Amino acid sequence: MKYKQLGRSGLYVSEICLGTMTFGGNPEAGMWKAIGQLPQKEVDAIIGRAVQAGVNFIDTADVYSFGESEKLTGQALKNLGIARKDVVIATKVYGEMGPGPNDRGASRGHIMDGVKRSLDRLGTDYIDLYQIHANDPVTPLEETLRALDDLVRQGLVRYIGISNWQAWKIAKALGIAEAKNYTRFETLQAYYAIAGRDLERELVPLMNEEKLGLMVWSPLAGGLLSGKYGPGAHQIIDSRRVTFDFPPVELDRAWKCVAAMREIGQAHGASVARVALAWLLAKPHVMSVIIGAKTIKQLDDNLAAVGLVLSEAEMARLDAVSALPPEYPGWMLERQVSGRVPKPHC
Repeated sequence: MKYKQLGRSGLYVSEICLGTMTFGGNPEAGMWKAIGQLPQKEVDAIIGRAVQAGVNFIDTADVYSFGESEKLTGQALKNLGIARKDVVIATKVYGEMGPGPNDRGASRGHIMDGVKRSLDRLGTDYIDLYQIHANDPVTPLEETLRALDDLVRQGLVRYIGISNWQAWKIAKALGIAEAKNYTRFETLQAYYAIAGRDLERELVPLMNEEKLGLMVWSPLAGGLLSGKYGPGAHQIIDSRRVTFDFPPVELDRAWKCVAAMREIGQAHGASVARVALAWLLAKPHVMSVIIGAKTIKQLDDNLAAVGLVLSEAEMARLDAVSALPPEYPGWMLERQVSGRVPKPHC
């Protein structure tokens, strides 16, 4: 297991982050039932195996099974006797947690209510990484940033991040934080997969420039890249894609990716899923890849991706088959930049 800086901070996190969307069981959890309903005993086993493999980074959210995921995660750490200092716990706030108009969003009110409830469910005194889970089109950025800065100053939160934000809004938030001396965002949690490379257009250049750490969610595109589907798949095994078809994927490109990954996987004795994860781990702009598992077998296969090193030729092949179609202004920028790059003298 490799460890990377959390953004530009001095905190190190494992390149594999254990996601907890599969932790739950609340019969009224809606869509979360399709994602996972693991009870405490199985949660303990999953977390125990991940930590044993070197994972020190766990990501959850208040909205996952309406708080059940946080409760199960906190209890598992206690059951397993894992010291609080040995794990980096990330959770999120924004989602709808009640029927009231203020039970959602990134307002100061909801953030302050949410952090206390998350701390209680997790059974801890502080959250290592507190993330705004979605874009709030209503709350002023200054309000959100000031609330998060207060939580850091109070010691309830150590670092802050965002998820599913536009590049322009992240840039604006970083500028406000610098101008007002607020705590800056250190991470972005975003969808990224070999069959879904859209963030490379605007978000990756921003992250590279500002040294934000990328936490990848749904690296297998909601199970679509697991090997259960597409060219060479013999049967569809139980998957959340059957009942929860998300995130959206351009299937023609996805199946070309699966076909190439299956061939590469066979050469390495590895699954399609493992190749998909190894491709992500090889990208320099990726800080940590979030994996979620329902079984120990699935977890072990995903964890094995850290030991799969793809050759330059294999990476080039996968990059080519998954390449994004040209889009403005990207194609114009690429055309114009050639005149500004100095040519070497012979």
